[in-house]
Amino acid sequence: MALQSRKIGRDRGLTMRMVLTGFLLALTYVALFGLLLFTGMPIMFVLIFGVGMVFFQYFFSDRLVLATTRAKVVTEQENPKLHSMVEKLALKTDIPKPKNIALMDIEAPNAFATGRSPKQSTIAVTTGLLNRLTDDELEAVLGHELAHVKNRDVAVMTWASLIVVIAGFLMQMMFWMSLFGGFGGGSRRGGGNIMAMMMMAYVGVIIIYFVSQLLTMALSRYREYVADRDGAIISGNPGALASALQKISGQIAMIPEKDLRQVEHANAFFIIPALQGKSIASMMSSHPSTEERVRRLMEMQREHWHLLR
Repeated sequence: MALQSRKIGRDRGLTMRMVLTGFLLALTYVALFGLLLFTGMPIMFVLIFGVGMVFFQYFFSDRLVLATTRAKVVTEQENPKLHSMVEKLALKTDIPKPKNIALMDIEAPNAFATGRSPKQSTIAVTTGLLNRLTDDELEAVLGHELAHVKNRDVAVMTWASLIVVIAGFLMQMMFWMSLFGGFGGGSRRGGGNIMAMMMMAYVGVIIIYFVSQLLTMALSRYREYVADRDGAIISGNPGALASALQKISGQIAMIPEKDLRQVEHANAFFIIPALQGKSIASMMSSHPSTEERVRRLMEMQREHWHLLR
């Protein structure tokens, strides 16, 4: 894979957009902690709470996702074909075979990868995916998921979302403070100034929360493009991944929403979200549009097919 990656080269535009998004996220941290200093709020308490929440997600996200999606870990004896595919692709990716390979018994075709590192990773697919995709398409989807594992996307996005966790916690804390008089007002002279300052801080935290949420989701979409690109290199078949994305997206649209809600807790992990927003909600989506992903993959197929085989 390394040789093929060097031949094809990096997507410099995508890399620059990820760097810019990371820089803007760093600025939201500066703005938030500047706001905390300005208002005199307990920085260490807020920081410890936020880091604690992220640590919990970092170390236990794989178990939580498996539990909420009711995915069952399958052995090599139970599904030798799936294990063989994953093992072959992991070898090409230069990473250990994922610790767990799991199966979700639902008709909606989808797949996800989770885990804080390659050695602790889990790849999960649905029975609907196995029943609807060809072997080439299935390999391409597994390649995409292994690209997430190789690029440590779960760890990257977990830590990138720390600012969202902290700002969200502050929003709730300041809301309850405002209800119970925590914004001041005890003395006529100083109370008004304190309340005005805290209200400004509250508005500032809300702005930081939504800006950081937009940036985190933008970073997630960029990393999906990277996983598509790397997954196509791993499987050696961008066209098969494009075909799989179209099939998955088309089939999901026909699955009743009540069935999709069974797995909505893992929406951000899936190769295509089970429940997708429209219009402005797409800005808050963790995944790019299927159409744009397919377009990029087909362009890759045309330009680099001879290097991938």
